[in-house]
Amino acid sequence: MKRPYVLIVSEVTIDGKLTLAKGVSSKEIMKLMDEEANRYLHQIRAECDGIMVGANTVRIDNPNLTVRYVEGKNPTRIIPASTGDIPLDANVLNTDVAPTVIAVSRKAPAERLEKLKERGAQVVVAGDERVDFGELLPKLYGMGIKKLMVEGGSKVNWELIKNDLVDEIRLIHLPVVVGGDDVPSLVSGEGFKTLEAVKRFKIKRVFQCGNQVITEYEKTP
Repeated sequence: MKRPYVLIVSEVTIDGKLTLAKGVSSKEIMKLMDEEANRYLHQIRAECDGIMVGANTVRIDNPNLTVRYVEGKNPTRIIPASTGDIPLDANVLNTDVAPTVIAVSRKAPAERLEKLKERGAQVVVAGDERVDFGELLPKLYGMGIKKLMVEGGSKVNWELIKNDLVDEIRLIHLPVVVGGDDVPSLVSGEGFKTLEAVKRFKIKRVFQCGNQVITEYEKTP
C-alpha cells in the first residue's frame, strides 16, 4: 500500500542528545538555534502535508507544530498516542490553527476518544495494543498526507526506523555537548545489536547554516 514520504528532522547536540536532561523540554536546547536554523526547520514544515511528534513530546514540550519563521501553510499535526493520553489542553488540540489527527490503538478508551473529538481532533485507529505505524501510514496517505515530517521523539523515531518507514533524515547539529547516560538521543528502543541489522543511510548533503551544521541523509536502497 502507498504511504507518505517520511522525513525525520531533529536538532541534535555534538553528542547526539535531544534535550538537556531526561524529562526536560527540547524547547530549552532549541533556544540555541539561530534564525537561519529556525528558517530551515520551518521551511521543511511548510513543504510537508503532515507533521508528527509522539505523545510524550506533546506532554513535555506542548508544541504548536505550526509554520512561523517562513511563509507557508500549517501542516496537519499527527500525534500517535496508543490510549489517547495527551492533555486535553495541549496546544496541538487548538484545531483553529491547523487540523490534528490523534492516532490510537484499538484499546484506547471510547470516552477518551470522544473528548478528543470534542476538541476538534480526528481520531484514526491503527494497531491493537499500540499504534501500528505500518497500518497508520497508508491511512494517512489516503487522507492526503503525501509527505510527512517527523520531529520526534526518540521512541517514535525508533519505531519508524525499525520498520523501514523512514526515507530521509535531516539533522541540525548544535555546537554544544550535554552528556548524561539517560538523556534522550535521536533514536531509543532496543537497538539493532549487530552490524548486519543496522539501518543504512547515505549522505545526501552537508552544509553550514548559521552557527549550525546540517546533515541530510537518504535511505540506502
